[in-house]
Amino acid sequence: MSNNTHQKFTALRSLMQQQQIDIYFVPSADEHLNEYLPAAKQRRQWISGFTGSAGDFLIGMESAWLFVDSRYYEQADMQVDSNLQKVCKVGLEGHQTMEEIIAELGEKALKQNQALRLGIDPFTITIAQYRQLSDRLSVSGTKIVPITENLVDNVRSQSPWADHETIPIFGDQPIIALPETLTGEGIDQKLQRVREAMAKQKATVLPVTKLDQIAWLYNLRGRDVECNPVFISYAIVTDTDAYLFTNTARIDDAVKAAIAQQVQILTYEQYIPVLRSLIDGGNGVMVAIGQTTFGTYLQLKEGNAKIVESENPIENYKSHKNAVEIAQMQQANLKASWAKTLTIKWLEEEVATGKSISERDVADKIEGLYKQQEGFYDLSFPTIAGAGANGSIVHYSNPSSECKLKDGDLLLLDSGSQFYGGTTDDTRSLGIGQPTIEQRDRYTEVLKSHINCAMQKFPKGTTGSQIDGIARSSLWQQQLDYGHGTGHGVGVFLNVHEGPNGISKRVSQTLDVGTINSIEPGYYQPQWGGIRLENLYFVKEIDKPISSQNSSQTPWYEFESLTYIPFDKKLIDRDRLNPQQILWLENYYIQVIAKLSPMLNGEEIAWLHQACKF
Repeated sequence: MSNNTHQKFTALRSLMQQQQIDIYFVPSADEHLNEYLPAAKQRRQWISGFTGSAGDFLIGMESAWLFVDSRYYEQADMQVDSNLQKVCKVGLEGHQTMEEIIAELGEKALKQNQALRLGIDPFTITIAQYRQLSDRLSVSGTKIVPITENLVDNVRSQSPWADHETIPIFGDQPIIALPETLTGEGIDQKLQRVREAMAKQKATVLPVTKLDQIAWLYNLRGRDVECNPVFISYAIVTDTDAYLFTNTARIDDAVKAAIAQQVQILTYEQYIPVLRSLIDGGNGVMVAIGQTTFGTYLQLKEGNAKIVESENPIENYKSHKNAVEIAQMQQANLKASWAKTLTIKWLEEEVATGKSISERDVADKIEGLYKQQEGFYDLSFPTIAGAGANGSIVHYSNPSSECKLKDGDLLLLDSGSQFYGGTTDDTRSLGIGQPTIEQRDRYTEVLKSHINCAMQKFPKGTTGSQIDGIARSSLWQQQLDYGHGTGHGVGVFLNVHEGPNGISKRVSQTLDVGTINSIEPGYYQPQWGGIRLENLYFVKEIDKPISSQNSSQTPWYEFESLTYIPFDKKLIDRDRLNPQQILWLENYYIQVIAKLSPMLNGEEIAWLHQACKF
């Protein structure tokens, strides 16, 4: 691998010389700002060897750098050749950010009366990212050079070690249309709401880049991206028309009939020409700078478009689930809870009989149970089944048949599914054999953090960052913490990670009624293992506020669980829970038993009752 990496770097540097650039930026995202990428667009993974879902790559003529956050510190060290590229662990003391490294190189170039030239593919970064880079690098005199021909694609297609066959951008599976019985709202209603938001901003054209926004808006789903039921496409909404740009060969007559009255279907390649034609005459173009590529922005500027910067209304509407969507998510997550609970039962029994179980066995078991449920569509992300030390790799997504579960291990099992109508994501950490005092202590602290967050009531207007601090509070008292956010938004039969809502110190979005969020505090220690406890919750208004003397009449909200899976009772130290936490857990277990029992046989119900005693 390292030899190929060296060859790839050499070929890429040769193209950089031809383009007269000193450094080249390869972000994790593609032209549609995807987190999970179709195989043809996995550029950073292909060039660097690092397979995590987030992380950026930078290459100069003599050095190369990979930038990862705390979720991937260990994984990056394991996957890349440190002789060829340096892993920069963003947020860790002593490690530089990409902007700091570029600025340092720029200052060196300035001393030699030269300007550092940074090459980018403008269609792989947002307008906001470009502006941030430009602002931070202006002092060093660095010049950002947009290159529309992606240099990694060029190397990949021409090199002798490239894939034997050209990887298609589009999958070969048909696009499907969802009925209103699943979506709760028709295309015409959604378009009307979007147009009303555009009119308020005096905009008549809205280009749409992100695939989940397009899938939601047009009530369509596809299979172009593994685990994400989306399809490669662009969209444009105007005050009178709507367009979809994709591989039209995959759209059958039924789908055409479902959307033809509201949407014009065109080929993927027509996006830019149609966009340029629509901006003639000074039409206002609504642009969300965090969700639109800089490449699209350049096309608009070249066409002298009147740009109206605003949040994309689709993102906000998509995050507020209607009653039908909530019901679909409840059904899907109950099916997933059944699968995870029976996997836990199976594992407990297999371990008790002394059978040799691997990480892969566990992943296969739960994936098989998902597939038994009606409406199963796909996984929502690659299953994480990390035993022992592998549990500290936050997104360990390649369970091994060689890695066996050993007595005294912790197993971190994070899995999710896509059902026809809903998306799931849940995590349980499980003790193999007799746990240690330290394992029980750490597990109980993470459980307390989860409960504190889940039972928190909050007024309208509360942000994700505020709730994040509440979740971490009890862990901080023990001088413990975790590097990732407490929770993320989740789509409805869409991406398992979606914005704008979430629970994180970086999320300023309010947690509104109908938004769905994970709550997943954790604890990770390299070579020791990891603990993460995750449920999905939706936000609802409290029917009967405690105080009837609330003069401001501010609505109060709470979380209701979508996930019903027992925690590992042998890892819970009840004495460390306060009365409120015990009451929450007891009430949660009453619901777990009530909701799962109709799906279980008598022996399984008896086991569940025992699992819910702590």
